[in-house]
Amino acid sequence: MRRRDVLAGGLLGAGLPLLGGLRPARAEVQEVVVARQPSLGHLPLMIMEEQGLLRKHAAAKGLSGLGARFVTLAGGAAMNDALLSGSIQFVAGGVPPLVLLWSKTDGTAMAVKGVAAMNAMPLLMNTNADRIRSLRNFTDRDKIALPAVKVSVQAMFLQMAAEKELGEARRNDLDRLTVTLSHPDGMAALLSGQEVSAHFTAAPIQELELRKPGIRTILNTFDVLGGPSTFNVVWASASFVEANPTVHAAFMAALEEAVESIAGDPQSAAQAYARLARDGSDVGLIASILASPQVAFTTTPQAILRYVDFMARTKTIRRGAKDWRELFFANVHGKPGS
Repeated sequence: MRRRDVLAGGLLGAGLPLLGGLRPARAEVQEVVVARQPSLGHLPLMIMEEQGLLRKHAAAKGLSGLGARFVTLAGGAAMNDALLSGSIQFVAGGVPPLVLLWSKTDGTAMAVKGVAAMNAMPLLMNTNADRIRSLRNFTDRDKIALPAVKVSVQAMFLQMAAEKELGEARRNDLDRLTVTLSHPDGMAALLSGQEVSAHFTAAPIQELELRKPGIRTILNTFDVLGGPSTFNVVWASASFVEANPTVHAAFMAALEEAVESIAGDPQSAAQAYARLARDGSDVGLIASILASPQVAFTTTPQAILRYVDFMARTKTIRRGAKDWRELFFANVHGKPGS
């Protein structure tokens, strides 16, 4: 990314000295890279890319010709590394990777905060075993597939659920049963009936699985947290946001438009996802997911402190927070978050 210093108001060109306190303005970046993951929760970014919304809102704010590249990465760790290196400017993923990076960078020159939420939607653990009715029924012969052992949002929710159902002392009892598989590979393993007993995944894979006879849901993350919670958020470095306020504002405006378009025309949104994702889901399935009362696309962060409190209590992060706003830039502080 190239940045160049420009003279404020042409003062030096006119032969006038810079006045006290007046500094040359710094041009904002001319291209940004946005990283996302492959799931329905990232539909707003897919719409932003297809419709060129970031370029549109940047131009409306006087920043014409802004380039935007959208890349798909597998997990939060890889995206956080890219963000800290400066090769990516906006990262989208689950809440725990944001909380972890916020905690690690808070008070440093590399501070990272959330830009906005993207949705509130549950994650489901599905099983192919009739004998498994709750977490108490898992044995050493079982395997639980999830996107990443220990570090994925599903892995954290499994610990939270175990603590709630089995007790605090047994919070980590099921960790030994987990195996790392991508969402599609986890579904294939579950449906084969041989490799894993359960799959903890995300939409639309979890709904695709439930279409198959013998597959049942045994865990819903809304039940774990006691209500709706944000699944996906977008975050960025404070240094980037401070140096590029117009780009940041344009990104937020583009995200808001994409979210509003999903709520305003869910059928078109379902068609867009099926067209762009190419993950085996059809328009009817996506439309049914979007119509679920548990699914909402919104930029308002929800239940963030519940993530933070658990991660602080289990020493995953070095400190907690008293207010969800501590983790987010001021642009969303006026929203009714939690």
